[in-house]
Amino acid sequence: MSLQPVGSNSATTSQDACYISLLGLAEYFRTCHPPNIKKCIQCLQALFTFQPPSKVEARTHLQLGQILMAYTRNIEMARTHLEAAWKLSEPLLNFDDVKFDTASLLAELYLQMDQSSTSKAILRKAIELSLNNVYWHCKLLLQLAQLHANDREYTLASELLAVGAESAEEAGATYLKVLFLLSRAMILMIERKTNDVLALLNSAGAIIDNHINNPHQKEYLKVFFLVLQVCYYLALGQVKTVKPSLKQLQMSIQTIMAPNWPTDEVIFGQNPLEMFVWLPKEQLYVLVYLVTVSHSMMAGYMDKAQKYTEKALTQIEKLKVQDDKSILSVFKVILLEHIVMCRMVMGNRELAIREIAAARDVCLSSGPNGQLLKRHAAQLHCLVGLYAMSTSFFGHAENQFLTCVNQTTERDLKLFAKLNLAIIYLRTKRDQDLKQILDAVSTENTHTYSSQALMGGFYYVQGLHAFHKASFHEAKRFLRETLKMANAEDLNRLTSCSLVLLSHVFLSIGNSKESMNMVTPAMQLASKIPDIHVQLWGSAILKDLHRMSKDAQHEKEALANHVKYSENLIADQLKCVQSIHHNLIDWLKGPPPSTNTATVAIAPINKITSNDVPITAAAPPVSTQPTVLMSPIVPQPIQYMTQSSMSSPHMPAQQHHHFHQQQTQQQQTQQAQQTQHQQPYGQYY
Repeated sequence: MSLQPVGSNSATTSQDACYISLLGLAEYFRTCHPPNIKKCIQCLQALFTFQPPSKVEARTHLQLGQILMAYTRNIEMARTHLEAAWKLSEPLLNFDDVKFDTASLLAELYLQMDQSSTSKAILRKAIELSLNNVYWHCKLLLQLAQLHANDREYTLASELLAVGAESAEEAGATYLKVLFLLSRAMILMIERKTNDVLALLNSAGAIIDNHINNPHQKEYLKVFFLVLQVCYYLALGQVKTVKPSLKQLQMSIQTIMAPNWPTDEVIFGQNPLEMFVWLPKEQLYVLVYLVTVSHSMMAGYMDKAQKYTEKALTQIEKLKVQDDKSILSVFKVILLEHIVMCRMVMGNRELAIREIAAARDVCLSSGPNGQLLKRHAAQLHCLVGLYAMSTSFFGHAENQFLTCVNQTTERDLKLFAKLNLAIIYLRTKRDQDLKQILDAVSTENTHTYSSQALMGGFYYVQGLHAFHKASFHEAKRFLRETLKMANAEDLNRLTSCSLVLLSHVFLSIGNSKESMNMVTPAMQLASKIPDIHVQLWGSAILKDLHRMSKDAQHEKEALANHVKYSENLIADQLKCVQSIHHNLIDWLKGPPPSTNTATVAIAPINKITSNDVPITAAAPPVSTQPTVLMSPIVPQPIQYMTQSSMSSPHMPAQQHHHFHQQQTQQQQTQQAQQTQHQQPYGQYY
């Protein structure tokens, strides 16, 4: 941002000379090392003593507003100057840059002051005035669409993006038109308008292939398109179907990140109608890692998920050192949400609660308005619920899931929480509550429900319920349906959980041969994931099967494995209840409780062996909605990229609540063993 004078035909006058001198002096103070912002502001304010013309006065007020917003926290003074600049420039003709720059900046300031409606109003007015300036008209449309999207007013955002696409087409700006189309596809994806999303993606894809001549811009649009396509398939639970698109996306991002690739400024800095990007390439690089982590989690590749999470977090920290953009905090929270689930699947719950606390800290430090915490509070409650459930604090887990259901409007997340609630009710023998929630889920989600992964989880829970009722024929029917859906899309974790439960069903009806046929591939998959829960459960079944066949050697091996998994769970349980973050299970409203920050650290992403305990098999990971939806909804002008972007019976739970650090080690060990021994086949979720 440099301070520029207004063009004048009478620059020789003393007034113009004083104006230019003061402006030059202000720019000197702004750019010196270190900047002297106080003197810079004083020089600009001194201009008003000369009673300059309206255009000069308006531009000076804008420059003061820009300086105050960029270098100080004096929002009120910045607001005063920007409102003065808007009042002066609004009726002026041929003064578009100052007029619309003021409107855009003032809208951002109102948003910082939590005045969303005022921000929208000034943008709407500016959009009306900018009809003859395509660049500003499109930029303001994008900005207003972002505001509506942030407030979950998706229909309004979609309408504005449609208008933008039409405006870009009329102006012959093909690149900009595709950005509008893809941005609108993202909004429709949030709204779950599947058919409309497909139509827009197909239309945008055809334009990218046939009508974008600049190879660098084509590659950027291709990455945007592929990110949306990957997220679309993941939202449907189509982990196998998405693989070609994901591979293509990974190849495209490598092309963009190559050392000989031009800078964003070179690619987008020539034509004003091409000065827009969705995300700069460094952030796209992180985003590709993020969707890769999401795919690995849903497919059940925990080692891959950990590896890519580690790389993405490292890249985020590098970018934060250069420029701490708010979008980087969004990416970090989503990555932590995924790695938390990875830890719990592998049984390392103590690391999981540490990383839940790390995600909490990122949300709490995201800004004065707490927008990141508002967007992710429901997910955090769900993660804490999974943690409480995995440590057998069922009462706390129930409260966390209920809070999640009440706070979220995301259909997938709501269904995921309800399926886990159903398992809690099943395990605590609350038959009436179980019936009510299963009936509610069945009513809300028909067989045409979009997410194949979640519907597979629903059939699994029904199979588990039938198994507990000893309705073995019904259990087999539900579990075979689950297996059909899981195998079709390589949902490995859902497959392994269904196989081990089917094995238990066959064992219960005395069919040892079929039981062995089911448990063997279940254990192979569980070892590959790795999922200690299925390993624990499967080793107990194998022990019984080998005893029935009088195979003493294999029975001994299965028993040894079962003891090993049980001991790991006991040790981890003790770590959990002693953790300073364990009190997060009591958080139900308001901001989450903080802990001693001196001891808070993101757990290292080490390669973990199969020494640990599972989360739920009821459904795939919490983040089943497209991860990209938390990134900017709409593109941003290249020159504004530096600004913030535009998401079996068990002990009652009460008996587990009294783990206190003042207990002796012997007391804690005895209690953990008692908990574990009451779960002969592990935890069913």
